[in-house]
Amino acid sequence: DPVVRRRLEEYADEVGTGVVYAELVGRDPQAAAAVEPNNRRRIVRALEVIELTGRPFPATMPRREFVHPTIVLGLLPSREVLDRRIARRVERMWADGLLDEVRGLEAHGIRSGRTARTAIGYAQALAHLDGILDAAAAKEQTIAATRRLARRQESWFRPDPRIEWVDPTDPDAVDAAVAWVLAAVGDGAVGHNGRHG
Repeated sequence: DPVVRRRLEEYADEVGTGVVYAELVGRDPQAAAAVEPNNRRRIVRALEVIELTGRPFPATMPRREFVHPTIVLGLLPSREVLDRRIARRVERMWADGLLDEVRGLEAHGIRSGRTARTAIGYAQALAHLDGILDAAAAKEQTIAATRRLARRQESWFRPDPRIEWVDPTDPDAVDAAVAWVLAAVGDGAVGHNGRHG
């Protein structure tokens, strides 16, 4: 509810993030434990949901269950490897013509859209084309924003108990993943095509 959210955001501006976080701790300790104490947006969101539903914030979240038995492998290299790959990818995006792509999209209204003009890479390319950022700063900001996105994705998926995490850079990763899948199937938990065996 935008009215409730705006009121809570104004309240957070007035009293500070620490106070609204303390309020969340008092109203829903489980939700507070899952939120960074300085992440005002998520704190406000949790308080908004509590106010609107009258239920604890986690109770409104989707349950991490499958309708049908399913096996999920998550690929999670080390932070250092992931950061290097992100930097290489951004360099490759620029080398492969990101600026030309964004120039072409300008003719189709990228600046008037709400999503594309703020998308990682596009926003920095537009800032470079506008002379706000030089190429090095635009690339560095793209790398930093992509790393933040990767961290948010990891924090969302990492607690999911259904996922078996594998480091794809581990030389034994494929064997470990295959063994895990075969064990799950062999235990009768999951059969062919994700159905009960």
